Amino acid sequence: MILDQIFTSNKNKSEKSFQEIKNSDKATRSIVKAISWRILGTIDTIVISWFVTGEITVALSIGLIEVITKMILYFFHERIWNLVKWGKH
Repeated sequence: MILDQIFTSNKNKSEKSFQEIKNSDKATRSIVKAISWRILGTIDTIVISWFVTGEITVALSIGLIEVITKMILYFFHERIWNLVKWGKH
């Protein structure tokens, strides 16, 4: 809010406000976020699968499939939410 006021008080009409810049992620940022989140999520899935099945090979197989499908799903989920104006100032 304070930074937005600083940016908007001295900006030209062609410049974006801090809030506008802050609310628009690039596709590469979404990809990096998806990868980092999936690393954490996959470790969680492997640990849970290992606990439930007692088999590390089964747990790793589940984790491998899960990491690929959920990264793809997260990327598209993130990009769609980037288009939604609800909740943005």
